[in-house]
Amino acid sequence: MSLVGKAAALVRYRFFLYAGLLPYLLGAAWAYGVDRQFRPGVFWLGLLGIFLAVVGVESFNEYFDAKMGTDRVFNPDADENIPEWMFSLGVAAFALAAAVGFYLAWEGGWPVVLYTLLGGAAAVWYVGPPVRWVYRGLGEAVIGLSYGPWMTLGSVQLHTHRFSWGALAASLVPGLLIMALAVVNNIPDYHQDRLVGKRNLVVRLGREKGRLLYLALSGLGLAVIVAGAAAGTFPRLCLLAALPGAALWWASLRAGRDTWDTPRAFLPAIKSIVQCYALTTLIFALAVAFGARLA
Repeated sequence: MSLVGKAAALVRYRFFLYAGLLPYLLGAAWAYGVDRQFRPGVFWLGLLGIFLAVVGVESFNEYFDAKMGTDRVFNPDADENIPEWMFSLGVAAFALAAAVGFYLAWEGGWPVVLYTLLGGAAAVWYVGPPVRWVYRGLGEAVIGLSYGPWMTLGSVQLHTHRFSWGALAASLVPGLLIMALAVVNNIPDYHQDRLVGKRNLVVRLGREKGRLLYLALSGLGLAVIVAGAAAGTFPRLCLLAALPGAALWWASLRAGRDTWDTPRAFLPAIKSIVQCYALTTLIFALAVAFGARLA
């Protein structure tokens, strides 16, 4: 694998493995700070379920990308042996995650079953047959929903046993930011994805418009924080999350302005959006947890 390929793999898979947990933490923070309810045992069990689901997603992504030959489009000398153990790992991880989800449904009620099923359908069929969301131009939207509303609201439900419109608004922050990350990640892979039939948004729109789209999505995610704090839906302390997020958004804009068609040179733009998502969501969750209690 080329240096660019190794760097992209590091950014994507290592990142999603831990950053996929952040929306779940945001939901718990909302329950703790705004609704004044928190159940430690349920929290840790749910965290285990989310971790297993993310392991399943990344295992399936690795396996089916290898099956489709995505990484060998411009590197024919790459290892053609499909890692069969990746598929088994994904199946096992999804099975255990489903078991945890349905067990928690006894505690959290039927909405937990709904969020579990929605998240499962998104995860298993993101690149897996027969649906393959990413090949139908729906991969970015599925990621945004999964790592935004579904995961955040499911987390809130575990602690409060009810739906929250405020938490739904809060879930748009990680949802929009990670959808932007999904878009920006596809820009360096434009030609590979097009040749293997992945009809993601970057393939459909082109790399230059894809760059404008990821900036718009991430900018909108940051704007939700400002609007929510101004409206009183979020604690005013949440504005602190928008400051480093805006700085990293600007750094990505500058880094990608003239490099969107040069994969190696475009990597700093991706890195800035990764940092924007992770840092903004983490600070936002902490501000929700403690800002509401301090108000």
